[in-house]
Amino acid sequence: MTDMAELQRRKKLINLAIVYVDPDAFIANYVPWLEITTFITALRAGDVQAPADGVTPTLTPQQMKGGVAANYGNDAVFAFCMTAALKGDKAAVDKVETALAESLGKDFPGSVAFWGFRAANDSPMSLEDHVGAAAYKMLGGDIPPPPMRARENWNAGLRFFEKARQSNFVQEIMYPLAVWTRTKWSETLEKGVSFLAHIEDSVPVLQEALAESRNDQAFIANMLLKMAPAIEQDLSDDMQGFLRSLARRA
Repeated sequence: MTDMAELQRRKKLINLAIVYVDPDAFIANYVPWLEITTFITALRAGDVQAPADGVTPTLTPQQMKGGVAANYGNDAVFAFCMTAALKGDKAAVDKVETALAESLGKDFPGSVAFWGFRAANDSPMSLEDHVGAAAYKMLGGDIPPPPMRARENWNAGLRFFEKARQSNFVQEIMYPLAVWTRTKWSETLEKGVSFLAHIEDSVPVLQEALAESRNDQAFIANMLLKMAPAIEQDLSDDMQGFLRSLARRA
């Protein structure tokens, strides 16, 4: 089927694979997701017509190398690698990359999204570089020493947050990110307050932020905003306004 209901059906399947870091489900639903998104994009652009039988066309070899499938592929793979990193599940990333390379070839759509998660990067430039550098450490179990831990967690949280908001899988990344954020800052409250700046002020602020029970975008934004002074992180007026607007609840 090529209608919006089919798009939503396939989106739900890959959503679940990403949010639960299920490599088998991701592998099974990856190509169907690329097929429907590539076709709907072409249909909206007027480049193709809906098939008479209503069956979503398979991707041609040319489309497998093309920009549309690659763009959607990179987005999906990057999202999966992000949620896998938040759970420290390197095996899931390895399994997906190996399976897709075996079935689709080494240059499959989305293959480049794995690059940033595969090597250390001491000089990240782009947002994707920063996410990949942080995720590489998470996947490798590279835990920063206590004096640096809160700052690195804050920086990783910010980069993941920014990248998630650019993804087609924003909500699927946000929930695991919120859970990770709560876990890391709860650990700081229990074991790392001595390494925070302005302890007398920072601890009550941290306790208040963690008292929010919802694991969502607003929780993450509020935590980033409120804990910046605790790691002596200066925020521009624009960044403060950005986080404050997202932290606000109706």
